Amino acid sequence: MRHLDRHTLAHAAAGVLAGAVGMSVAHLTAALLTPASSPALAVSTAVIDATPTPVKEWAVRELGSADKPILIGSVLLVTIAFAAVIGVIARRRLWLGVGLMAGLVLLAGAAVVRQPLFEIANLVPTLVALVLGPGLLVLLTRALTAERTPSHRQDTPDEGAATRRSVLIGFGALALLSAAAATGGQMIVRGRTALADIMLPRVRKPLPALPAGLEETHQGISRFITRNRDFYRVDTKLAVPIVDQNSWSLTIDGDVDRELTFSYDDLRARENVEYDITLTCVSNEVGGKLVGAARWTGVPLKELLEEAGVGKNADQILSTDVEGFTISTPLEAAMDGRNAMVALGMNGEVLPRTHGFPARLVVPGLYGYVGATKWVTKLTLTRYDEATAYWTDRDWAIDAPIKLSSRIDTPRPLSNIEGGRTVIGGVAWAQHSGVDTVDVRIDGGRWQPAELGPDAGIDYWRQWFMPWDAEPGSHQLAVRVTDRDGNVQSSERATPFPDGSSGIQEIVVTVT
Repeated sequence: MRHLDRHTLAHAAAGVLAGAVGMSVAHLTAALLTPASSPALAVSTAVIDATPTPVKEWAVRELGSADKPILIGSVLLVTIAFAAVIGVIARRRLWLGVGLMAGLVLLAGAAVVRQPLFEIANLVPTLVALVLGPGLLVLLTRALTAERTPSHRQDTPDEGAATRRSVLIGFGALALLSAAAATGGQMIVRGRTALADIMLPRVRKPLPALPAGLEETHQGISRFITRNRDFYRVDTKLAVPIVDQNSWSLTIDGDVDRELTFSYDDLRARENVEYDITLTCVSNEVGGKLVGAARWTGVPLKELLEEAGVGKNADQILSTDVEGFTISTPLEAAMDGRNAMVALGMNGEVLPRTHGFPARLVVPGLYGYVGATKWVTKLTLTRYDEATAYWTDRDWAIDAPIKLSSRIDTPRPLSNIEGGRTVIGGVAWAQHSGVDTVDVRIDGGRWQPAELGPDAGIDYWRQWFMPWDAEPGSHQLAVRVTDRDGNVQSSERATPFPDGSSGIQEIVVTVT
């Protein structure tokens, strides 16, 4: 039985190695061509599209920015498990195992074909996996079979040991090849996402520098300006699109007087502006971290639409990214005078690839899923009853104004702090209406006004703090915001689906 288990495990390992090398080298090939054509990433993307909305919400809420690596890892683990079973099957019925391995690769290829902007060249990584996976399975299975044939058992001990060493060396070399290919692929993708020799467009009327935030004096409060590397990222992309700005263009079509197309240099040459705007993801829970504030550089969206000539029938902008993903934005939000823009820069730098390079939409006051299309390449003016976008097809709300919300950053929930004079602090946002006041409640008592940090306009968040003489024991802390129109943050609890969360954040801390 022990002898049988050893050989079974060896064949399972052969299946895993064959599958791993095939996937890793295919991933490396995709990194050199089109990262999204990696079979592993294509399958993961298909899983995202097929995942029910409540599960997606749970993943974003519980896993945050780690949701993509965990998803890819889960797909790889399932694939490895299948490959192990195929390896065991190949021990007895080699060609059945080969067929199953090929079928596994072809399933991944089907996911590649289903991508919105599929091209024949995108199948190259799949073909690489189709050759390597089954081919290595044959070689490894035959090597294991040869290692334990009667003729080898009749050889001298030294010859038998040499054969086993050769098999082990081969297994080890393939494992190293798989690791090297996977690592190399990731390094190439990271290298290709780096931006060099691209200058931020000049702004003719720059805004004054934003003032220092409360984080300078009160540790634990979120930075007034969210650094690019810290800015939240929620999208459906498992591989960041690698867009060549020299061939990229932005087209405005649909219900317009004239269809217009702008190159990257066209937009850079226009009079660029700067706006200070906070963005929020609709998946952000009360007290969540999926919100960030930045200074954006770009071209006013309204100017571009007016230049194209807005028709009389359209009520939405159906924006499309470079991979065919779509978002619906209410046309009114682009035309009502708010600082909506096609952004080319972020916090004084060229827009990072992870945040939409070469260009993205930024529409203040709307959740990202209806107003912040990244990697945008087309704006089509149409009607909601004529065309629907990715999220509206999944029953999210059409019009999604950001709800009033506030967050306690310090002290942290369930933390233990020392008694005495301390500070309760955080951030609040009333996007496109402006924060008027922030109030704090301790242990269910009366609401007390907090002090506000610097003001960067109605589309930007406000930091706040309140001194607190903390006495020993367990305490409940709550916060709420009131906007400049007199609207008070709702205490009614609501989940993010279908139009954003609401409720009052209340945390518990222990004072020692």
